[in-house]
Amino acid sequence: MDMAMMRLRREDPRVVGSFRLHRRLGAGGMGVVYLGSDRRGQRVALKVIRPDLAEDQEFRSRFAREVSAARRIRGGCTARLVAADLDAERPWFATQYVPGPSLHDKVAEEGPLTAAQIAAIGAALSEGLVAVHEAGVVHRDLKPSNILLSPKGPRIIDFGIAWATGASTLTHVGTAVGSPGFLAPEQVRGAAVTPATDVFALGATLAYAATADSPFGHGSSEVMLYRVVHEEPHLVGVPDALAPLVQACLAKDPEERPSTLQLSMRLKEIAAREAQGLSDGRPPAQRARTERPTGRLPERADAYADQRTERRTGGTPVPQAPNQGQGQGRGQGPDSGPHARPSGARPASSRPSSSRNPGGPSSRPTAGRTGGRPAPRTTGTGRRSSRPDPRLMRQRLIVFVVVTLIVALGIAAAQKF
Repeated sequence: MDMAMMRLRREDPRVVGSFRLHRRLGAGGMGVVYLGSDRRGQRVALKVIRPDLAEDQEFRSRFAREVSAARRIRGGCTARLVAADLDAERPWFATQYVPGPSLHDKVAEEGPLTAAQIAAIGAALSEGLVAVHEAGVVHRDLKPSNILLSPKGPRIIDFGIAWATGASTLTHVGTAVGSPGFLAPEQVRGAAVTPATDVFALGATLAYAATADSPFGHGSSEVMLYRVVHEEPHLVGVPDALAPLVQACLAKDPEERPSTLQLSMRLKEIAAREAQGLSDGRPPAQRARTERPTGRLPERADAYADQRTERRTGGTPVPQAPNQGQGQGRGQGPDSGPHARPSGARPASSRPSSSRNPGGPSSRPTAGRTGGRPAPRTTGTGRRSSRPDPRLMRQRLIVFVVVTLIVALGIAAAQKF
């Protein structure tokens, strides 16, 4: 929802409850949001429900349950509920007004955020979602335009409506609650939503903050919903420090996504490290679009390391280095593909090539040398060539023949005497 202020229209009310309305903040599928203030001058964002929805008793009941749950939400990462009137001719509710642009507008106007900024915002949002889920609420429509960047930190807005409308509308294009590029696969299928649904949306939101684009691209609602269910996210441009976590959030299976608490803790670590200018010591994420995302981050890192080891032992030449004993891992493997991360690869000098050297990182296997005098067949590492040395065989044969001739001549001479 666009939160830019606009003048009131002729049909807009001037007073709702005890609040005087000053400006339009935006309009959505469920109603109109106004900037208002109470008698003490406290500013609020007041949402008035559409007349057609106000006549739906089922909607009113669900709306009442959601407002009740919203009152229980604690934490500083949400717009606090101030007041509501569920029995009005057109139900309305007012939340604390949050000054500042939406995350969508911030990125659209200034470009992608840094890894440190994204991690800090993501950590605060994850912590806020912990409180939301503990109150029994699932947002269902978390996206960049529903996140306001206030001077005190990000705030999540637009609670209640997505939950109150029910999951039955989610598979109807045009009436689906939420934006297609940020809906979770279970929402598209019309399945039950859980806190993991918000985790998926948060992952897509963080990807947008890093790339200024949805991880599922652009297109019609039908195309976008299909991609969410059947295709892997496009994460080129997401910083290496964040990519594994974002990809885990975007797992198709809700059970494979990390929890909001895990997200909060991990993002705080990344934010602190990035703020100090330190890089992530773990291997970067695989960027092939065919890779299956998962919430088990350590296993993903181990799998990536195994793939690097297999590539090193496969005998693939390294074009950048004339000496095969150096520069392992450069210029080869899926990292150089069209969907790979173009930057952020780990330099070869930062990793010992112990996988090819049983003697330890301080020694170099002689089998890897390519210049100078040939190395001996047997080294201190205990390795021996599987084929005998032809020169050594010839020497042994000559010695054997000479000895045989000497013995034969000796026998012949003895027989003469």
